[in-house]
Amino acid sequence: MAEPDYRIRTEVDFAALGRLREAAWGGQDDGSGWPNILARSLTWVTAYEDERLIGFVNVAWDGGAHAFLLDTTVHPDVQRRGIGSALVWEAVQAARAGGAHWLHVDFESHLQGFYAACGFRPTAAGLLRLV
Repeated sequence: MAEPDYRIRTEVDFAALGRLREAAWGGQDDGSGWPNILARSLTWVTAYEDERLIGFVNVAWDGGAHAFLLDTTVHPDVQRRGIGSALVWEAVQAARAGGAHWLHVDFESHLQGFYAACGFRPTAAGLLRLV
């Protein structure tokens, strides 16, 4: 298989992004919410294999020094090939180039090893559920 093509902040087919999210995370995502989300993002990274969207990560930010890694997603058919790590690496570089000084990520405990391998270190943080 060819190496995935990683693209920084390029146009995204929102329906294809919704299908990717559904395949990886379950639930329903018709893609209609993504234009508003990405309009507020510092950047995002997509991964394509033969023009098929197989990976995505969003980098939200506060408009200043802090950026936030969100929605790291790799299609289940191509997981365990380093695509997630490459998406995160590209996002780190793009966030740095965009002026961020810190990149935060929240994750479920089973992903701790993945994010540690990507260079993230544990910190104390707080979380308040709003809904």
